[in-house]
Amino acid sequence: MNQITDYPDLWVAALWGTLVLFFAGGAIALVLGVLVGAMRVSPIPVARAVGTVYVNWIRNTPLTLVMFFFAFCVPLLLPGRANFLILAIWALGIYTATYVAETIRSGINTVPVGQAEAARALGLTFGQVMSLVVLPQAARSVIPPMMSVFIALLKNTTVAAGFSVVNLGNIRAEMSENGENQLVTILWVMVAFVLMVFLLAWVQRLLENRWRIAR
Repeated sequence: MNQITDYPDLWVAALWGTLVLFFAGGAIALVLGVLVGAMRVSPIPVARAVGTVYVNWIRNTPLTLVMFFFAFCVPLLLPGRANFLILAIWALGIYTATYVAETIRSGINTVPVGQAEAARALGLTFGQVMSLVVLPQAARSVIPPMMSVFIALLKNTTVAAGFSVVNLGNIRAEMSENGENQLVTILWVMVAFVLMVFLLAWVQRLLENRWRIAR
């Protein structure tokens, strides 16, 4: 317990960094993932092709390589000094968006085709069909797999530790420089992640219960 009480500033900064990476990266992933997921089922061939290329290219690339690209290549294209936190957020968001897109696509496929066809017969555009008819129903079936995607995102935030971004993934090195036992530090980091995952699981149950009542 002394490792927590003796270095509160280090732990607060590390936890804050992890939460910023998770929430900001998750927001990007959710918005971009929904858009790409809709493109994957779009009746427009070009949109489907772009969505397919994006998902297959990024999803099949290791996250570490995506981080390397944002850390060492993107700064060459940007004026001024690079902010590695912002770059790491975008790397996590763009990478996770591929999994969000596939989760959304699988949820869309659970909605009977006849409902979309009936909506189009009433004169609704593709965007209206998706936002008013398909996605609200698909959301109910994608809650468990979507939460698994965000749990994976939470754990993937530790990859940013290798690129000078302060989070729970690199607090071990900080504590080691202060002469603290690294094993104890790692155990405390594990406890922190387990508690955060339990919190996400609790949110998942709340959402599932809410949708179940709505039915």
